[in-house]
Amino acid sequence: MTVVARRIRATPERGASDAWQVIVDLIAPKDGIARSELLSIEGIASSIISTESPKDAAMVVRGKGPRVRMYCLYDDEAISGDDANEAALAECPTDGDWLMSLPADADDVAWMKDALAKKSKRVTVREKSEAVDDGEEEQSSKANVTEAAINMEAFLRP
Repeated sequence: MTVVARRIRATPERGASDAWQVIVDLIAPKDGIARSELLSIEGIASSIISTESPKDAAMVVRGKGPRVRMYCLYDDEAISGDDANEAALAECPTDGDWLMSLPADADDVAWMKDALAKKSKRVTVREKSEAVDDGEEEQSSKANVTEAAINMEAFLRP
């Protein structure tokens, strides 16, 4: 599976809601349902960005094309922009079927889950220390089972 990372300049270079707008422009550049849904959760997403949760824990979008991991840069990193990467994506990950997972502080997860459930069926929140559960381990274990089923002796026989 291919993964693409983006690093968005946040505070103090730009406010949390402006950083969210950059993210929305990246993952849903065209007007449509996905863009509207992402814009409707601006307050929740801005809250997550303002707590610096996406500094080390990625906001993850799974959909069309590669998985997209987005981090935010803060303080001097945001000002200098040396590590920033806000370039457009080759494919729009929110075309068709897509899901997004946002990282949050443990104290905020409960209220954010409730708030997101009222506005989006595709965007979820997780504690920032949790890995994104997207079936990757299940796919890896299936691949290992397939490898184990290959008869190497028969395969290498002349």
